[in-house]
Amino acid sequence: MSFVVLPDETLEDLQIKGLYIIQKKDSFRFGMDAVLLSNFIKAKPHQNVVDLGTGTGILSILVSAKTDVKSITGLEIQPDIAGMAQRSIDGNNLNQRISIIKGDIKEAVSIFGAATCDIVVTNPPYTKVGSGRINNLNSKAISKHEICCSLTDVLTSSSAILKPQGEFYMVHRPERLTDILAGMRKVRIEPKILRMVCPYQGKAPSLILIKGLKNGNPGLNIMPDLIIYDEYGKYTKEARIQYSMDL
Repeated sequence: MSFVVLPDETLEDLQIKGLYIIQKKDSFRFGMDAVLLSNFIKAKPHQNVVDLGTGTGILSILVSAKTDVKSITGLEIQPDIAGMAQRSIDGNNLNQRISIIKGDIKEAVSIFGAATCDIVVTNPPYTKVGSGRINNLNSKAISKHEICCSLTDVLTSSSAILKPQGEFYMVHRPERLTDILAGMRKVRIEPKILRMVCPYQGKAPSLILIKGLKNGNPGLNIMPDLIIYDEYGKYTKEARIQYSMDL
């Protein structure tokens, strides 16, 4: 295992199966949302997974660690971030399972082909341009704000590349839930499972996890809330499991 780490980067231990990831010191760094989404995803060995907007490759790497799926492809529009993701894949010796492609989510059909994917996973930008303060660092801004792609772009491309009955998994903000549900149905991805993530019991959710099914029948299952901290400010038992602390 050998990683090429540049002076402005760090090498982070993911605390699972001896895996590491390269991250920029002063740019977007992965957070709880990627970890929670990777645990929410269910994938079988024969299925192929596409990670739209993979960024540093964190979701692809975590999915490879937590499932037996053999084929994961991460799509990233920023050349330097895609290159960093590829170096993490190389260093972890995951090239036989994970591929990184530099490309635009809006062109996913031309890259992957229509109706070719079993599963699409995505941790997209949460904030509409104009509704939040944009960070001066370009890569951080692209990761947080809908600069290069909108929610509609993500949903439209996901539907186009998913096979019939293909599965769609996404983490997002609860304030966008109406847009998400309406947008999914518009592109024939039927919302099937929804879970709210709350910092404390009784507090409003800070994240949502959602699964959809391409051409699925109506019927939404709302799971119990995932609570991150107990009344003492410590991780709950389920949160510890999410972070692979209690396995």
